[in-house]
Amino acid sequence: MITIASQLPEPFNDAVRALLPATQLIGIPRGVPTGLPDDASILVAAPIIVRGATAPEHAPAGWPFGLRWVQLGSSGIDFYPRWFFDGPPVTTARGTASQAIAEFVLAAIFSHAKRLPDIWIHDAQQWQMSPLATVADSTVGIFGFGSIGAAVAQKAAALGARVLAVRRRTVNQTPAPGVTFVADIGELLQQSDHLVLAAPATGSTRHIINGASLKLAKQGLHLINIARGSLIDDEALLEALDDGVIGGASLDVTEPEPLPAGHRFYTHPLIRLSPHTSAIGPHNTEELARKFARNFKAFSAGTALEDLVDVRQGY
Repeated sequence: MITIASQLPEPFNDAVRALLPATQLIGIPRGVPTGLPDDASILVAAPIIVRGATAPEHAPAGWPFGLRWVQLGSSGIDFYPRWFFDGPPVTTARGTASQAIAEFVLAAIFSHAKRLPDIWIHDAQQWQMSPLATVADSTVGIFGFGSIGAAVAQKAAALGARVLAVRRRTVNQTPAPGVTFVADIGELLQQSDHLVLAAPATGSTRHIINGASLKLAKQGLHLINIARGSLIDDEALLEALDDGVIGGASLDVTEPEPLPAGHRFYTHPLIRLSPHTSAIGPHNTEELARKFARNFKAFSAGTALEDLVDVRQGY
């Protein structure tokens, strides 16, 4: 019998037990994994580097113990120390929250276009009609066309928006209905009414939104970041907002998290800030358990695992 050591909450563990009754799953504490069961060959790992937490620079003695596969409880790999990937294959939770995040993006787009909640009135003196934008016929740009970007594109196109996107690979990729792929983020900035950042945090994406790139932005651009805070140069964004170049920013992620007290993102009138919550939905546990079960069958059969981490690419 294969033993799985899991750092995730019991609802996930129970879902896996129901899907894989022939395995033994043991719950273990979150954090740097030490003292794993001697017979554990699979680790389901909870994020370690979150909310200001740090991890040791070097792996604990004995790492990776007897592990033959590590499943992450997150899509991004930046929640884990570099040594976490020096060992057995590691897979991510990519795709398990894409629909929830895509719905959050649409909510942000509608909120900006319809000026919600700013148009709510509270007395008769405020009874004046206001012009509002439409989502139909607007241009939605998507930087990063993985599972989240694809989910956003499908929903935005269904609403009648023009959808532009940038993706890392352009060779031998299946076309996406309703999506026009462009060369770089500069084209997205120039043409988009709403620009969604959905790319992973890598060396090449760090501060992809900066002073130089923001000079290309379409007047009034609404910037939405559901990826990682490192994609944005905060000071450059604040300057563009203050100058009226950018019409607003919906930020679900920041660098660091949480932001320190007094940071201008908390109070800026054109920023809508949420605490990295876009991925949290009612089906996360079941989606991840099903993905893990699919990968477990591949692992048992010796076939390819879904969403293997490539440290060189950064995801």
